[in-house]
Amino acid sequence: MSGKPTVGEYMTRDVETVSPDETVGEVARRMAESDGHNGFPVTQGRTVEGFVSAADLLLAADEAPVFTVMSDDLIVAHPKMKVTDAARVILRSGIQRLPVVDDADNLVGIISNTDVVRSQIERATPSKVGKLMRTLEQIHGVALTEERREVELTALTPTQARVYADELEGRQYELERGLAEPLVVIDNGGTLHLADGHHRVMAAHEAGIDEMDAYVIVPDHPVDLGMAKTAEKEGLDDITDIEIVDYARHPLVETTKRLQ
Repeated sequence: MSGKPTVGEYMTRDVETVSPDETVGEVARRMAESDGHNGFPVTQGRTVEGFVSAADLLLAADEAPVFTVMSDDLIVAHPKMKVTDAARVILRSGIQRLPVVDDADNLVGIISNTDVVRSQIERATPSKVGKLMRTLEQIHGVALTEERREVELTALTPTQARVYADELEGRQYELERGLAEPLVVIDNGGTLHLADGHHRVMAAHEAGIDEMDAYVIVPDHPVDLGMAKTAEKEGLDDITDIEIVDYARHPLVETTKRLQ
């Protein structure tokens, strides 16, 4: 993953589309029955020919074909485009979703304003991993390597005692769409300490997922980690020891509500 997030890293790849020949009535029903969709790319094969929104359907006859009401003045993004640039387009154009096309103008995904927001929070970036590695090197005077690998969730030792149920909803959204960030794990002599990603892990565990992608930091010899002491003090042996708090909101949500 690059230092600056790209559209390709945060777009949804499984895109629901409609055909130009589908009727307004058919598309309106699909939109009403969908999970929060307020518009669809209109495609012929893999080529994007337009975009149809709920507003486009409002005053149209049910039997009218979609190509007669869709917008063909297309604004699209490219997978290598920076998310910040896509955000500017979304803001200035007033649309909520950008179809993403490759160099051959084939549809490869869609990026929404929600994805833009998500790209700016709780990111497991190489710079974040690098900062943790530098901290460990300074504290313990140990040589470290970093690798990318799949880790079994049952093998993880958590270092955070509780997660918030309302936060899990966002993580479940990411998992369902293949958008979850990698975990950050420290392999300390074979013991896998979960340094970052507790909400992601619990959302995955509840969804029946056994393994997740992770940045794994490996010291050249075992060290006395402060997070290991925290885990021991909290009685955390595996992820089933993490408490899911459903009687209180995440502190950030609670603070926002108080400000309101």
